[in-house]
Amino acid sequence: MIADSVRTIWCRELQRDDIAVDDDFFALGGQSVIMARIQGAFIDELNVEVPIDQMFLNPTVASISAYIESLDTVSR
Repeated sequence: MIADSVRTIWCRELQRDDIAVDDDFFALGGQSVIMARIQGAFIDELNVEVPIDQMFLNPTVASISAYIESLDTVSR
């Protein structure tokens, strides 16, 4: 499931283990450097490139996961 993978990446990069699917990236302390690392992890681990504007428009695990799933290019 994409949301599980996204949550795992967010937990690692934000150095937290208590992230819920509806938590806001920025409210969790997310900032541009962390966002760039998450983008790299999406490429390396999910084989999908997520544009920076989509990261801002979809600031929760649930919403960015839905966006990634809509691309239908993720290696499963």
